[in-house]
Amino acid sequence: MPVHLTPAQLTALTVLAVASVAWLLVLTRVLRRMRARAEAHAAFRSFPVRPALPAIPALPVLPALPRQQQATSPHRESVELTTAEKDAFAGLVRRLSGDR
Repeated sequence: MPVHLTPAQLTALTVLAVASVAWLLVLTRVLRRMRARAEAHAAFRSFPVRPALPAIPALPVLPALPRQQQATSPHRESVELTTAEKDAFAGLVRRLSGDR
């Protein structure tokens, strides 16, 4: 045991060294697996393409979803304003427009 290192430092150094070795082993294994998959994918793509299968007809609508309405505008709502409300709105418009 070196004299200038405490037992805690030696323990930390040992843990870091073991973790580094484990990380390198896992990384190597992952990279090998990725390379094998890439080679298998390349081999799969090199096979000749089969003739296309007949198309499956699509359902006209999905039965679980409600049918959408035709393209119509939404119902307009309107409320009649009283004279005091019209005057207040006109005053607000004048104040925001800077009396233009």
